[in-house]
Amino acid sequence: MINFRTRFVLSLLALITVVLIALGLWLGQLFKTYYLATINDRLEKESALLAEAVQNTGGIKSVTAERLESWSETMDMRLSVANPAGTILYDSGGTSNGQKKVHSDIVKRIPQTKNPNTYKNALRRKLDIQYHWKDILTEDGKREGYLVVSMRVNALDEVYGHIWLLLLVSLALTLILIILIGTKITSRYVKPVESATAVAIELAKGNYRARTYETPPDEVGMLNTSINILARNLQEMMQAQEVHQNRLTTLIENIDSGLLLIDDRGFIVMANRSFKKMFGTKRILKKRYHEVITQTEIIKVVEDVFITEKGVRRQIKIPLELEQKEVEVSGAPIIGTNDEWKGILVVFHDITEIKQLEQMRKDFVANVSHELKTPITSIKGFTETLLDGALNDPHAAKMFLDIIWKESGRMETLVADLLDLSKIEQKGLSLNIKRISLNKLVKEVVVTLENRLEAKQLVLQVNLPDGLFIQGDEYRLKQVFLNLITNAILYTPPGGRITIEGKDSEQLVHVTVSDTGIGIEKSELPRIFERFYRVDKARSRESGGTGLGLAIVKHIMEAHHGKIKAESKPNEGTSFTVSFQKNFAGDFTKN
Repeated sequence: MINFRTRFVLSLLALITVVLIALGLWLGQLFKTYYLATINDRLEKESALLAEAVQNTGGIKSVTAERLESWSETMDMRLSVANPAGTILYDSGGTSNGQKKVHSDIVKRIPQTKNPNTYKNALRRKLDIQYHWKDILTEDGKREGYLVVSMRVNALDEVYGHIWLLLLVSLALTLILIILIGTKITSRYVKPVESATAVAIELAKGNYRARTYETPPDEVGMLNTSINILARNLQEMMQAQEVHQNRLTTLIENIDSGLLLIDDRGFIVMANRSFKKMFGTKRILKKRYHEVITQTEIIKVVEDVFITEKGVRRQIKIPLELEQKEVEVSGAPIIGTNDEWKGILVVFHDITEIKQLEQMRKDFVANVSHELKTPITSIKGFTETLLDGALNDPHAAKMFLDIIWKESGRMETLVADLLDLSKIEQKGLSLNIKRISLNKLVKEVVVTLENRLEAKQLVLQVNLPDGLFIQGDEYRLKQVFLNLITNAILYTPPGGRITIEGKDSEQLVHVTVSDTGIGIEKSELPRIFERFYRVDKARSRESGGTGLGLAIVKHIMEAHHGKIKAESKPNEGTSFTVSFQKNFAGDFTKN
């Protein structure tokens, strides 16, 4: 595409060229008309004078060739004298036979011409020679012959050449002036306009950082200044819009609830990160909602909002991957200012954890009630028996009091474990962090359990490397190993084996407590750290277990920023691995 500057210069050149050509043609025609008119007037006067001279000197008979040639040289023209029949009697010029023949033919036709002016005009249009003739009269007024005067007008060609040379020189000078003036004009006006145009194009593309050069305060300068002000305003508006858009996008993307925006045609135009994570979808934009959402209940919610144009809220169970989630789905219509239907907004709030907490609360109340009911019933029953007269039987009284003492101890242990677990979960646990030798700590725990090991004839092997130290609370860590070893004793048949092994890595210390007990089913492994959960409920209750031991172990390990994991195979045994940080400083209160 030719730019404005080139088109401007070419337009000026074309205009000047057309004007000069038209001027040259007009001047040439004007000069030709003037020149011919002057020649004709001269020929007319000179022919009249010569004819009168011939008449006054005795007529045609007195004319001689020498006289005609003298007049021809003096007047720089061709003179011919012819009789009334058109025969040339005397001629002063014409050397070639062709020229003489043409001249003779023209002179011969003169007497035969009824309208001499018409014939003269015809000759002027065909030849580059101007003719004029005058009758030579006798004294009595009769026509004796006529004098023909002719003159070649070759000067017109030379004049035309000078005219066109002058025009070409003028055109060259005009071109130089146009280039100089055009350069000045383009520098002064066209360049700023081009710059403004380029900036306007960049603004249309969205590049609001583009600026144009400001010129002195005239119309073009005002235009460039206005464009720069417009660009700055647009840039500020876009920056503000980007800030608001980023804030809105950040807010939407980081909301825990899934958001889905559907337009009036049923196409998805927006979905946040939580929705994509919840439903495991990625490329969903510009697709219809029923192509993305496969759950019938959710589709029904969307359709109800479209039909009723009112908000709809429902709690739905949605199977996602290997688990089932409780989701509260809320759909709301989006109506424009003029009651124009824009679409709907669907919010997915995952309430699975809330439901689980409610269920855990119910289970907790039920389990605590169940655990307390048995010892309370036993204590109450045996107390009534003693009051009814069993006190008089020393053997029976002692047996009943032993049972009451055992059940009250069980209640005391249950309440202590509940209080301990409550403190740990509420982050009210006070840790006394110090450097601890794992060998020493495990041996102290094993000493307290020797009687139970001997009673079941179990073999305990401790394989801990020397110099294995960690940072932690000694009392709480004893709780961890006491619970793990007690569980191993509880679920290992007589004659079995319990092994405690340790391993040192770069930043962690791993201790594994394994047994050859009854094992745990794979489906039950995720639940063993829940409160009151027992793998073998009968055996746990007989041993006085509360079902809170592993829950307490898990929370103590989390308080130490450690980890615990379990591996088991039914009828082969179970192993628990606890991992401690070597340089744990603790986030809880230190004593």
